[in-house]
Amino acid sequence: MGLFYHIGQYVLWMGRVFRRPEKWSIYRQRVFEEVQNVGYASLGLVAIVSTFMGAVLTIQLAYNIDSPLIPMYTVGLGVRDSLILEFSPTIISIILAGKVGSSIAGEIGTMRVTDQIDALDIMGVNSTGYLVGPKMVAAIICNPFIVVISMILGMIGGYAAGILTGEVAGSTFIYGIQYWFQPFYVTYALIKTVVFAVIITTVPAYFGYHASGGALEVGRASTVSVVYSIVIVLTFNLILTQMILQ
Repeated sequence: MGLFYHIGQYVLWMGRVFRRPEKWSIYRQRVFEEVQNVGYASLGLVAIVSTFMGAVLTIQLAYNIDSPLIPMYTVGLGVRDSLILEFSPTIISIILAGKVGSSIAGEIGTMRVTDQIDALDIMGVNSTGYLVGPKMVAAIICNPFIVVISMILGMIGGYAAGILTGEVAGSTFIYGIQYWFQPFYVTYALIKTVVFAVIITTVPAYFGYHASGGALEVGRASTVSVVYSIVIVLTFNLILTQMILQ
């Protein structure tokens, strides 16, 4: 019953996010501020994770190719498709759910327990739209760029690992990356990324918004929100994959 209660309350609460803003200029300014918090601040972590992810994928694929009938360029092909189809959109979104999601839940939860949200409501401001809407829009704008950067850095990491370990020649790896490229794979990844952006911003915001008590409860809400965000991201990953690649 608790799960269905939260689903119903989340849907009703999300309706307030899409209400007409009281003043567009303030919301627009907040979107620019959130681009810094939600997107730009995560680039360093995404770059490190993506580079090592591509490097490990290259070494693992090269290690598992035992048959001389399988050409080595399949390493580049496998790294490319693995990064585009799954690793960059899903793994990076899960990482962002932990980093960005906990920050959002903590920020909004602190505002709730210190009565700042009540003050916004008393002033006639739609607190849900004001606090959550700009974060969601910023994530929808930033996350596709972050994921594309992750794909590129992952392939660079794979290329470097192939050369440094001597497992795959650079020209062979690049040929594999270019071989039988399907542009639709990128479209599929970006569709998933936009859906995940909504989840990893609104779910933590929901738990932070409904936090009560003190700092301990805010910390618990932040932890629970990250767990829910990751589970929902994985669930929608399965649903979207079935729907789009069917």
